[in-house]
Amino acid sequence: MNRRTFLKWQMRGIVLAGTGLGLGNSLLSLDALAASEPASLQATGDSRPDVAVIRGDPAAAARAAVNMLGGMSRFVKPGQKVLIKPNMSFAQTPDKATTTHPEVVREILVMCKEAGAGSVRVLDHSLQNPALALQRSGILDACNSVQSGICHHLMDADFYVDAPLEAALSMRENAFMRDALEADVIIAAPVAKSHGSTGVSLSLKGQMGLILNRSSMHSRYPLSTSIVDLNTKVKPHLAVIDATRVLSTGGPGGPGKVLLPGEIIASADPVAADSTAVASYEWGGMRIAPRQVAYLREAHDRGLGRMDIENLIISRNTL
Repeated sequence: MNRRTFLKWQMRGIVLAGTGLGLGNSLLSLDALAASEPASLQATGDSRPDVAVIRGDPAAAARAAVNMLGGMSRFVKPGQKVLIKPNMSFAQTPDKATTTHPEVVREILVMCKEAGAGSVRVLDHSLQNPALALQRSGILDACNSVQSGICHHLMDADFYVDAPLEAALSMRENAFMRDALEADVIIAAPVAKSHGSTGVSLSLKGQMGLILNRSSMHSRYPLSTSIVDLNTKVKPHLAVIDATRVLSTGGPGGPGKVLLPGEIIASADPVAADSTAVASYEWGGMRIAPRQVAYLREAHDRGLGRMDIENLIISRNTL
């Protein structure tokens, strides 16, 4: 099977069971990656995929991706407390790809309400003017169109509580949002973007917005290890990555090169979701393997999820 036929099958919803990319430890050019062939294909059936990738309108693609995993009712039960954690800490419009598309956040919120969530909070800890970030990102208006008063930046220390990280290797304590510690379900909803310190910023790294003291993760602890430490405490139950726009360079705050894949990536395994995003797009004009992102490699090794996406079922479809 040639690559043209393979891509055609992907667009028809055939499940990619293995990529066989053999990336090793070195960067590959886009041409070299495009020449590689998949190791195997598995036709879709009744079983749920490990990762769903849907191309289409942001809201419809988000819903379709979650539905492919079994629907929001798989993750959210009636009466539960839900925390949605998008990227909304930069005072920029959605086209800059530094914040999650507002329609993606809105659709996740609507699905949680449909599943019977007792309460839903949409929260982050802003890196820029919080009121301006909420307004320019469009996320506040999107959330208010469903339910007012649930979308916030929590900047004051009163919203945080000191807590140990029992499974940590490096960062053994920090102050966490009370909402994060009390939530029954945490949904990560990051935008896919590059990052000057870690290479990429996706679901796992995005959880840094749930703690008060992020600077210590850059200055006091090894950053990649502390990202994994953080996720031993607040690992998302569901990751919905907004790759409708991808900030391929200049992240996390931009400006940079913005790709337009028009995709949503969803998984119950945030390591697998992040790894799929890493392998799907170019970063700084190059393709990289998940193992080249230190915190993904460490998260895999410490059992938080799987970066070996060549051994997972990844279902792709276009609406």
